[in-house]
Amino acid sequence: GADKVYLIEDESLRQYRTVPYTRAISYLIEKYRPGILLMGATHLGRDLAPRLSRRAGVGLTADCTELTIDPAEKILLQTRPAFGGNVMATIANRYSRPQMATVRPGVMEAFEPADHTGKVIRHDFSMSEDEIGVKVLEVVREKKKAVELSESRIIVAGGRGVGDRDGFTLLEELAGLLGGEVAGTRVAVEEGWIPPERQVGQTGSSVRPELYIACGISGAIQHRAGMMNSRFIVAINRDARAPIFQVADWGIVGDLHEVIPEIVRQLKTGQKGL
Repeated sequence: GADKVYLIEDESLRQYRTVPYTRAISYLIEKYRPGILLMGATHLGRDLAPRLSRRAGVGLTADCTELTIDPAEKILLQTRPAFGGNVMATIANRYSRPQMATVRPGVMEAFEPADHTGKVIRHDFSMSEDEIGVKVLEVVREKKKAVELSESRIIVAGGRGVGDRDGFTLLEELAGLLGGEVAGTRVAVEEGWIPPERQVGQTGSSVRPELYIACGISGAIQHRAGMMNSRFIVAINRDARAPIFQVADWGIVGDLHEVIPEIVRQLKTGQKGL
C-alpha cells in the first residue's frame, strides 16, 4: 500500500468535473514536485491527464502497455504502441518532472492487499461554482456487464479466421465450458461478429487472464499490445508463420473449425467421466 495518501475533500469535487480536479491536483504537483505521476487511461484519466501535463509544462505518454525503471539512469521507461500500432515505442523523459504517463486498465497485475496503513495528509481546497462554470445535471450509469474482460481469468478470442458470426458460436461454446469470456480483434468488431466492448487490442481492452486462447488471429502488433501480458497463450491458426505463434506458449497449426469442436468434444467427454 501507499506510505502517504494526500487527501483533498470539497463539495466541488463530489462529482468529476475537469476544472476543479485539474486545479486540485495541479496544486499537489506544485507543492510536492513528484518525480513520477501515473494515471489510468480511463475515460476520466484521458480527460484529466493532458490538462495536468499542460499545467505542469511536461510531456505525457498516453495509453502505456508497460512501465519499467531504467537501472542505470533511474528514469521511467514508458512503452506504448506507435505509428498506427505497427511498432512498440519506449519513451523516456530525462529532464522534466514529473514524468507523466497514463496506463491502460488491465495492463498491470494488482498486488495482493498488504497489511500496511499509510499516513493520510489532508489539504484544504475550495472552488466556487462561478469559477467552475459547468454543472452536472444528470448521471446515467451504464448497466455493468456480467463479467468485464479485464476481470476474466479465461478468454477465448477470435479474429478474421473465424469467418463469420456463426463461427463465434464455436468460441462461445468453448468459453462456456471453460468458464471464460469471448473476445475478439478489431476486425471481428468491424464485421459485426462481436460488440465493441469485447475488443482486445490497442483500440480495445488490455487484458491479462490466466489463459488466452487466440483463434484465427494472425497476431498483429495492435492486437498483441492488448493481450501479451496473459499468463498462458494458446494460438490456433492454419498459418504456421502467423506472428501470434511468436508470443504463444502453445500453438496448434490447423483449421479452428476442426480444432475447436474436437476440444469441445473432449471437454464434454471429460466432464461426463467426473
